[in-house]
This record gives sequence, structure tokens and C-alpha cells, in this order.
Amino acid sequence: MVGATAAYAFVMSGVGREVVLVDLNPKRSLAEAQDITHAVPFANPLRIFSGEYQDLAGCKVVIVAAGVGQKPGETRLQLLERNAAVFAQVIPAILRYASNTILVIATNPVDVMTHMAAHFASKYGLPKSRVIGSGTTLDTARFRSLVGELVGVDSYHVHGYVVGEHGDSEVVLWSQTNIGSVPLLDFCRSRGIALTQEKMDEIGLRVRKAAYTIIEGKGATYYGIGSALVQISRVILKNETSLLTICSPQEEIAGIKDVTVSMPLLFNADGVLDMLPIPMSQSEYHQLNHSAAVVRKAIESIPLE
Repeated sequence: MVGATAAYAFVMSGVGREVVLVDLNPKRSLAEAQDITHAVPFANPLRIFSGEYQDLAGCKVVIVAAGVGQKPGETRLQLLERNAAVFAQVIPAILRYASNTILVIATNPVDVMTHMAAHFASKYGLPKSRVIGSGTTLDTARFRSLVGELVGVDSYHVHGYVVGEHGDSEVVLWSQTNIGSVPLLDFCRSRGIALTQEKMDEIGLRVRKAAYTIIEGKGATYYGIGSALVQISRVILKNETSLLTICSPQEEIAGIKDVTVSMPLLFNADGVLDMLPIPMSQSEYHQLNHSAAVVRKAIESIPLE
């Protein structure tokens, strides 16, 4: 559903010119491609078709949504062992034909799967800077939306980040959240809005638990992440230089070495350019250290050959 929804979002947004769907079940990818193609006359002129790995030759971006789905009540990290075997086959198959692409990983647990994808990709000469996980782009969007509702401002003008693991240990950087250029607490004081610790905790919980609620109700999440994947791809395809809370392997984050968790990363058509330093409170730093340690432990639990 994530791959197909992303393809549909490409058509609706007019990003790209050609999208090929590759799936273990070719009947499914053919059906999805045909269905999405029927939306093209109502939207934007993209070519959508079902293909095989060799059809990925020349692709500037390959979105990887392969893997088993998250079960109700299952954490993202519990998915790890089941999805590791899938990537051992899929990543090499992609890079045999699209050797200089940028891999955009959507499979959960996305932090660990991105780290794993970079490991497999390195054997084919693809730099880790060209392996990008969707990370907490969706969590950040959820956070900005909820803060916007609270303070009565369009979320476009809410500037704040969710960093760390895309999951239960993720960190909301309240100390760096602004409305426009005004710090959130100052904005709330000037507008007579009571921003209590209870409200902040509630928003943080809603951000972290959003996927669980959606999965319980409809079995999977795909609209939000599909849109996030298109936004990431837009930056690459149009060679913009953007700052999003994506993930890519880093030498060190919050004192944890060789780990992949989301931070505000600068990237463009060449891949990740830099991890920008972002101020945070001491409490937020400790939370990020814990989050990175959780992911590092998960990485170590899967032996990579």
C-alpha cells in the first residue's frame, strides 16, 4: 500500500515523469499501475507501469517499500528480523540495474532498515550518503499539525522537529519549536494560550502513537508516508537543497557511534550533504542519546555479512 500510494501521490502532485512499480506479485503491481494510470487524465501526465528490476535502469530515485507489514500492537523494531531477509535480496537486485540511484527507504523499522540498506549498497559502490530513510518526516509533519491546531496557526508556519528513532523513543524538540520566527512559548504568552506540560505530553504521545491508532483501525498507514516519500523525491528530482528530518548512516549522533536515526539533514540530488547541528535542551539530548542507543542495539542484533 505504501508503494502504490506513493505512486498515486506522484501523479496527483506532478512530480517526476515515469514511475515503474516492481513487486514480488506481478499481478498486484500490474493492477496498481493500471488503476493509477486511469487517474492520470484527471491529474498530471506521468507514465505509470509495472515492470521488473531491469526496468529500474536509469532511475534517479528508487523508493523501497518492500517488506512485511506491521501487525496491530507490533512495534517497528519487532519487524526487524522479518524484514532483514527481504532486504538481503531486494537491495542487491535494485543496484544491479540502478547502480547510481538514490535509495529512499520506507520499510519499517526505517532507521535500522536504512542502516542495513546502506550496508548492502556499499558492496555495490553506492555511498551511504545516497541511502536515505523517510525517518521522522511524517512524525515531524504530525507534530507541526497538532501544534498548529493548538495555537490556531496553519501548520505551514510551525517550525519544529521530531528526531531520533521513527518509533516509541523518538524525541520532540519542544525547545526549538517556533511559530514563524517566534519561540513557541513566547507566542503562546502573547496570545494568551495555556501551553501546559500536560498538553505537551499529550501532543508527544499522539505523535508517537499515531501509527498504532491507524493500524488498529484500518490495518496500515500509507497516505501520510506516501506524501512524505514524494516530498523527499521532489527534492532529489528537482535538485533542490532541502532540510528534512530524514535518516542516513552517521558516524555519531548524541554520543552513539555508527548509527542511523533521524536528524535535520541537508540533501539534494547528490544525496545527503550534511547533518546540521541543532541546539537542544539537556533533557532532549539525553532522550536522543537513549533513542540512538535503542536503534544501535537493534542494528547489532542482526549480523550483517
